[in-house]
Amino acid sequence: MNQPATQTPNHTRTLTGRVVSDKMQKTVTVLVERRVRHPLVGKTITRSKKYHAHVEESGIAQGDLVEISECRPISRTKAWKVTRLIEKSKAV
Repeated sequence: MNQPATQTPNHTRTLTGRVVSDKMQKTVTVLVERRVRHPLVGKTITRSKKYHAHVEESGIAQGDLVEISECRPISRTKAWKVTRLIEKSKAV
C-alpha cells in the first residue's frame, strides 16, 4: 500500500536586524548581529552581516528594526524580503 507523499511545511529562514541604508529603490540594507562565544578564549563576540532585502512599500526608513525572510533570488545581491516592521527608529 503506497502512502501519498505528504507536503512538508515551507520553513523559510527569518532574521531580525536594523536598517542601515534605504537609499535604493525597493531595497533596504539590513545589518543582522549575532552573539557567539569564541571557541578558544570563551569570550562573547558580536558577529554582523549585511543583507539586501526587498521592500514594496516605502514606509521603512533608516534605523528601523525589521524582520526579513529568505525568498527566491530577486537580483544578484537580493534574496531576502522584509516581512514586518518591528520597531520604528527613535531619531526623527
